[in-house]
Amino acid sequence: MKYRKFGKLGIECSAFGIGCMRFPMEKNEKGENVVNQKIANEILHTAIDNGVNYIDTAYVYSDRQNEKAVGIALQGGYREKVRIATKLPIWDVNSKEDMYRLYEIQRTNLQTDRIDFYLIHALNRDQWRRMRSLGVREFLDDLKAQNKISYACFSFHDNYEAFEEILNDYDWDMCQIQFNYMDIHNQATIKGVELAGKKNIPIVIMEGLQGGRLANVPASVKAVFDSYPVKHTPAEWAFRWLCNFPQVGTVLSGVTNLEQTYQNLETFDKTGVNIMTPEELAIVDKAREEYMHRIKVGCTGCRYCMPCPVGVDIPGIFGTWNESYKFRDDIAQNGHYRRIVNDGHGQDKCVSCGKCMEKCPQSIQIPEMLKIADSELR
Repeated sequence: MKYRKFGKLGIECSAFGIGCMRFPMEKNEKGENVVNQKIANEILHTAIDNGVNYIDTAYVYSDRQNEKAVGIALQGGYREKVRIATKLPIWDVNSKEDMYRLYEIQRTNLQTDRIDFYLIHALNRDQWRRMRSLGVREFLDDLKAQNKISYACFSFHDNYEAFEEILNDYDWDMCQIQFNYMDIHNQATIKGVELAGKKNIPIVIMEGLQGGRLANVPASVKAVFDSYPVKHTPAEWAFRWLCNFPQVGTVLSGVTNLEQTYQNLETFDKTGVNIMTPEELAIVDKAREEYMHRIKVGCTGCRYCMPCPVGVDIPGIFGTWNESYKFRDDIAQNGHYRRIVNDGHGQDKCVSCGKCMEKCPQSIQIPEMLKIADSELR
């Protein structure tokens, strides 16, 4: 197993971190959904026996059963071999007392006296400001002083400006972000990776495969990867690209079975900092360009067209249309678009007033393109 430095913390963690969110579920004797403990044990024990020492879970995963399953699996000496990351569920926090109460539940779930990486879960700008007003910074300081957590951290879903605000607003030990070769300008962005690196704050990566999309690529993207003389699977390309960044500590990969565990162990053993050649990096750039060529309409999501006088979700429809084609060789029935329509914001509400086109900086023929999108997404 390859190990990577964690910035200012002076520790090393495995390049491959087990994401426990996707552990398979089953029904217990009461008919309740629970984690399949046998498979969870097999995944974690195999990974740890092969050098993985970073385990990621959260209070809300697996119908709030995931932490308990991880706690059980780490008995018998495995707890001492790993660092556990879990997350404070901000949706259940309305006071500082809630923070302490939830921490104790989580610690009990995990059967440990100390949580290594304790993350404030899924922060955006508004949630950060709310949590800050409730005293979360003082709460984290207190847990560290009592040795109840080793590192104060956060996971993030918002834009770069929000990331910069949060990163600069507390002495964080680590941040967890969504990042992959398609998200260089989305979420925290590549600028966020560079900012964290300048502050020597280690980064843990989630959604490195965009929920599996970058592992099951369209034929035209696969042809780009296959044009390179050294063959890698699309998932290997994605993980190698991430691990090339020196700012990145651990890359999480959610696994559901032993086969995926072994595949990840093999893949991450081939990664390293700054090991990709200029030719390999160019291949990834070409793959990204191929994805972008597949988009159906040049909407940038700027929202200048909004609000629509009759409530049509123009950027939402165009974004769904583009995403559907970008990652598939065929268009499928789209549940996201059905929800837009069912909520009263579909193309069927459009009256072709043209007010949106007056404000569109991309000069898109919006009513016409909405009709085409509707016909293909339904």
